[in-house]
Amino acid sequence: MNGLMLASLLLPLLGFWLIFLSPNNEKKIAAISFWCSHAMGLAIVSLIILWATNGFASHEFEWFTLYTDDDYTFPVLLYFDRVSAVYLGCVWAIFSIIVKYCRYYLHREAGYKRFFLTIFSFVFGLNIVILSGSIDILFAGWEIVGMSSFLLIAFYRHRVQPVRNSLRAYAVYRFCDIGLLLGSWMSHLLFHESQHFSQLANLFEHTSFPPAGYGSLLLLSSLIIIAASGKSAQFPFCFWLPRAMEGPTPSSAIFYGALSVHLGVFLLLRTDPIWTYHYLTRFIVFLIGLLTVLVASLSEKTQSNIKGQIAYASITQVGFMFIELSLGLDTLVLIHFLGNAFLRCYQLLVSPSIVAHLLRVEGNADTDFFIKSDTKFAFLPVSIRNTLPEVLQNTLYVFSLQEGNLELLIRTFIWESLKRTGIAINNTHAWIKVLYGLAVIGIILVAFEDIGIAEKYLSIPISMGMVFASLSAFGQTNKPISVWTGIAVSSILAGIAVLFLNPLAKSDVAIFLSGIIPAWLLGIAVLFKMIKNQDPTESLFTYQAMAETHPKLSSLLFLSFLCLVGFPISPAFLGEDLLLSHASSHDPWFALPITIAFIINGIAGARVFQRLCMGRPNEINTAS
Repeated sequence: MNGLMLASLLLPLLGFWLIFLSPNNEKKIAAISFWCSHAMGLAIVSLIILWATNGFASHEFEWFTLYTDDDYTFPVLLYFDRVSAVYLGCVWAIFSIIVKYCRYYLHREAGYKRFFLTIFSFVFGLNIVILSGSIDILFAGWEIVGMSSFLLIAFYRHRVQPVRNSLRAYAVYRFCDIGLLLGSWMSHLLFHESQHFSQLANLFEHTSFPPAGYGSLLLLSSLIIIAASGKSAQFPFCFWLPRAMEGPTPSSAIFYGALSVHLGVFLLLRTDPIWTYHYLTRFIVFLIGLLTVLVASLSEKTQSNIKGQIAYASITQVGFMFIELSLGLDTLVLIHFLGNAFLRCYQLLVSPSIVAHLLRVEGNADTDFFIKSDTKFAFLPVSIRNTLPEVLQNTLYVFSLQEGNLELLIRTFIWESLKRTGIAINNTHAWIKVLYGLAVIGIILVAFEDIGIAEKYLSIPISMGMVFASLSAFGQTNKPISVWTGIAVSSILAGIAVLFLNPLAKSDVAIFLSGIIPAWLLGIAVLFKMIKNQDPTESLFTYQAMAETHPKLSSLLFLSFLCLVGFPISPAFLGEDLLLSHASSHDPWFALPITIAFIINGIAGARVFQRLCMGRPNEINTAS
């Protein structure tokens, strides 16, 4: 069973590398995709059959230990149960359909190879999430899925709107990752070595003796719910999913119609013992689902395109799943997930054919063409909407058109506030910043004469500087090198602050910085080459289309970006977990600023990569 779990996990990665190393030939790429997807399907079906013959018993497998030091251990754990079986079977079925469909749908498409590379990386990340045995492993797959979504939404990178919408979706992902990062930290803090998914139910088996206090469990549950709501486009993050439909139709089907949108439901199923322990968190999940159903079902009525209608229909059904989860109907949720996933995948795949058919019918019609409902349903009661006063009908119509103004609210209170703060920091004179920092350090040294205590409290201004560096990078509008440097400075300050908290953490900080500093140096070298021939009168934050004109430099910048923001291919990913672990064991307050800094750094880096590498060659589109 262990071998089948590894095969199910690693075959998409094998497909990714085979496509990456193959020439840009459609027949070879299609053949590799076909055989790898079918091999993965064989492994998954065999795994489910073996699991069933073993009495449907849950199975945990520790592949290897990535890192261990004193009381810290990072095991690579895989876990398989009924939730994994349902999700993994659905992934294989839909993925094999998409691979077959794309072989013809993307014929002669310029980004044919790029598309298949991205969907294989997505499925690899998705399988990591589904087979993860702990929240740390789940977060690794979560990040891969998020980055794949970012790339696929912006697949048509010559157009401005897909590029902007990809940053919208990625920003929501990153902001909601605060919940998952802090949730991972809190699981270490509260459950120590018992945070495996296989052990969660046992921890909460005795209701009279919970593994943590009510307040701690409420905070952890809230963090999990935030992460789940953002990933599944639930209230108040409903707005990003219809905009994510800018990618090719097959990617919309596999990502936002069928699989990716249900990852929030999967997270809630996995952490069910934690957030269902108290009725308040159950009510919060119920309320989020109910508000989502109301907003999404209204917004669906005013969508002008078929993909937007399907997106809001899918959001509505996921809202119902949240309601079902809050009521403890886990089995019904799994059945509901399968039905919604296959239905939305089918609707999205046939939507181009339906639109083309209607256009042909309209073109052949001699009179005005209208789509009317079937008269055989005339006996049904009049819509509730038509029974409302006209003023209220118009109000609901405007509310639906504006999608509840949810995007405006999120953008105003999160994005714009952070951007204004970053701009204010950038506009402050350098000497004022230095004097302010020295003054804070001097006050701490005077207030705490004991040098050991003073060193510990010096982590406070250093952590403030870390956040300020991240905000400075986020607020920068015309200097990509400054953004890259700001991200690196923020990460280096995070390591220094941890050293002040715990001087024995030198080796762990070195692991973190071994991923940050080389990535920063690579990025700076690439950025200098990219902008050396730039017209000084032209904004550096217009879309430069370097992916077309300088593909090698663009690939190197993307690699630098991934490593700089702690993607799971870099030692910085493990380093982030190590820093949070030291924070939990010494001063838990430090987890919040370091998490905020990491999240902001990711968005700032993605923005620079987009502006420099995407767009249309020889046609500059000024970014807003």
